[in-house]
Parts: sequence; structure tokens; C-alpha cells
Amino acid sequence: MRNTIMLIAFFMAHLAVAQPVKVMSYNIRLDYAGDGENAWPHRSQKVAHLIQKYNPDLVGLQEVLHHQLEDLLRNLPDYTFVGVGRDDGKQQGEYSAILFRSGRFGLLENSTQWLSETPDVPGSKSWDAAITRIVTMARLYDKELKREFVIFNTHFDHIGQEARLASAAYMAGLVTGIRLRIENLPVIATGDFNCERTEPPYAALVVNGTLIDTKPPNDQTGTFCGFEVGVMECKAIDFIFHTKEWILRHYKVIEDNDGKYYPSDHLPVLAEFELVLER
Repeated sequence: MRNTIMLIAFFMAHLAVAQPVKVMSYNIRLDYAGDGENAWPHRSQKVAHLIQKYNPDLVGLQEVLHHQLEDLLRNLPDYTFVGVGRDDGKQQGEYSAILFRSGRFGLLENSTQWLSETPDVPGSKSWDAAITRIVTMARLYDKELKREFVIFNTHFDHIGQEARLASAAYMAGLVTGIRLRIENLPVIATGDFNCERTEPPYAALVVNGTLIDTKPPNDQTGTFCGFEVGVMECKAIDFIFHTKEWILRHYKVIEDNDGKYYPSDHLPVLAEFELVLER
């Protein structure tokens, strides 16, 4: 018995529960004049306020045009970003941007790849995709945890079934590849995957057990709801995945609204993690 207690004490002495990391995935809906009273000029402050309220350390954003990104960064001065416009690899088209707290994280590496058969060619698309799609990666150093990790953020095609499945397989390969390059590197993946948990692209993401879904199995809360509260049946297509190095402490679909409209046609997803670190 005494030996068992000493063994437990030894392991506890070499493990420390790290400062939590809060991660949000949020499709903010592109600025489209046809949205009328829900167009971006009428809701940009609401989106920024929601992010401020929940205070995530990392945010994977989807459908972000360059001027929308500038609007958000003006209102969120503690954050910086990585990402490019999907049309030209610069500022044209939607970003799948990653926001991170510049005071806590240092940027070690970042990239954008196109979800196509030519992933290094800006603006490329393949299979049956209706629109150019991308995945953004940031390798960050956490100054509090003194540990590096990677976050991927993406937005799969809304039309092409083959494209979604191929994109999922490609993204799973990216995760495997970077963990082979840097052993046991913790990974988080956020995005609007345009598929539900019963569909093949979701299965392709989680099939080998490397990526773990934060959404509890019995949680049926949808994330794509349209702007107007209570009008359409919500679909759960926005997810946050993680590798085994992360310990999930909290998961939430944020349903904040003004009584009539949500700030976007998607609801943000929030997850809080800890890492158990060796001393």
C-alpha cells in the first residue's frame, strides 16, 4: 500500500495541469448586401461583442472577407491573425482566419493550403466543389504552457459531396503528417465542415482516432440556424476537434441573440481545454 501511494505521488509530482485554453469556431457569414438588416454593417459590433464576452484564446473564423477581418481586429485589439483570401492567396475572397492572443502565443509557422488536387496553387478547386476552399494552419508557442501546438481551421464545400470527403481525408492527412514531423504535437482543428456526424466526411476525420470531437455524443444542439431565431431547424455542422494531448473541460454551443436575430447565421462553438504537462 505504501509503495502504491509513493508511486502515485511520484507521478503527480511530474505532472501539472496547465492553464486552460479556450477555443472558438465561428462562421461569421460573409458581408452580403442581400442579407438586408442582417448584412455585416448592422451586426459587426454584435459579432465582436460576442467574441469579447466569451473571451477565447483562439478563434477559427470562416467566411471572413478582408474588410470584415479589419473590422473585427479594430474591436479586438488583443488578437492578431493568420490567414489569406482563398481567391488569390492574398486579400481576395473569404479567409478561414485564425485569431490568437498575441500576448499569450508566439507564431512559429503558418500556412494556407487549397482543398484541391493542387493544394499549393492559390484559387484552385477540384472534384465537385462549387467554390474554392482552404485550410489554414498555425503552429503556436504558448508562453504560459511553454509548449507548442498546432491549430487548423477550415470551411468545407457546401455542394460537393466528393469534395467534402476528399477535403476531410486531406485534412486528416495534414494532422497525421505534422504529428509525424513533430512527435506528439497537440493539435486542434476548427471549422464549418458542412456535414453532420452521420455523414462520410465526419467519419473520415475521426476514423483513425487521432482527432476527437468535442461535441458530446448525446448533444443534438445545431449550429447552422439561419439569422432568425426559431425559424429553421438547426444543423450541427460546425465542430472543434482535438488530439489526445488535450483534456476537454467544457463544451458549449453559444445561442446568444437579441430576441429576434443571431449575430450570424451560424452559432459559435466554444471548447475549453487543458494540457497535462510533464515537469
